[in-house]
Amino acid sequence: MTLHLFEGYGVEIEYMIVDAGTLDVRPLADQVLGGEAEIDSGALAWSNELVLHVIELKTNGPAPDLAPLADLFQRDVGRIDEALTPLGARLMPTGMHPWMSPGQARLWPHEYTAVYRAFDRLFSCRQHGWSNLQSTHINLPFCGDEEFGRLHAAVRLVLPLLPALAASSPLQEGRPTGLLDTRLEHYRNNSRSIPLVAGDIVPEPVYTRTDYEALLSQIYDAVPERVLHHEWVNARGAIARFDRNAIEIRLLDVQECPAADLAIVELVVATLRSLVEERWSSTADQKQMPTAPLATILRETLRSDAQVSDETYLELLGLNRPMSAHEIWLQLASALGHPVPRLPLAQRILTALETESVHQVYGRLCDCLRSGEVFN
Repeated sequence: MTLHLFEGYGVEIEYMIVDAGTLDVRPLADQVLGGEAEIDSGALAWSNELVLHVIELKTNGPAPDLAPLADLFQRDVGRIDEALTPLGARLMPTGMHPWMSPGQARLWPHEYTAVYRAFDRLFSCRQHGWSNLQSTHINLPFCGDEEFGRLHAAVRLVLPLLPALAASSPLQEGRPTGLLDTRLEHYRNNSRSIPLVAGDIVPEPVYTRTDYEALLSQIYDAVPERVLHHEWVNARGAIARFDRNAIEIRLLDVQECPAADLAIVELVVATLRSLVEERWSSTADQKQMPTAPLATILRETLRSDAQVSDETYLELLGLNRPMSAHEIWLQLASALGHPVPRLPLAQRILTALETESVHQVYGRLCDCLRSGEVFN
């Protein structure tokens, strides 16, 4: 089935499995999945990830509409929590576990284990950038080079602002890191032994399949493990999946409940649609934006609500003055008639930690996930 721009949506959300009392990670995903890599749950599917304490929920193929997805994900969160209850475990949200040591992680030992072992040989996966990171992915379809180029140009512009919307990982091994999006800081560096794999996280200005596959060929040449020579080895923050004619956006931290994740997805998609439709700037101008300043904005926004002052970048978004990354989202939401986005969950977590323990705060976050409520 051929889908054109914004005719379908793929959403994937990863959750940690933790002990119901201690909230330490528990390697139980294969028990929930019955040893299978993926099981069908109707409109959604459940699948494994690299490590045994993480499970992924995803749309079972492209969904025609985003509106019903929050309820569907919340339904299946409840089903998984029910399956974990007899095992003394539950699901935990956010982009990183707040105190786990990555050496505790156990790799998935069943189907696809050859892939995970290859990653482990190359990059040592028992570190935070591999075994302690949970994200929400957005998959958006395209048909042909013209649509791919328009969508890829728009995605490159939006990526640097995503931490100001979705950062939820301010802690590592029990302590604040000084970053809002610690997950992304690790993600930026987790394949540093082969720098070409992740590049600058913001993708290069490549707008045709031929040129993109030339980039993939360079990555494959740099990766000695042939089992990894697939499109998904590319670790940029958004990757082209020509096997399914979609661009996959990977930079969103997981939120406290599916409704919060889907609210962010809807705002991101609405912004991308406006860029693709040239509401604020032409696609030709968008394609000219170089990677280096975009990568700089991304590095700054994962640390704090950074001030964005690049005039060319702001003009492409229809803005005419410097402002913080979160204020940019407020301006975009207002222009798009979208609900005002909350402060990133990372900031709300840090505020809660002023009066509560880490265990109390993350216990409440687990409760929010189970009940589908926003964390305040």
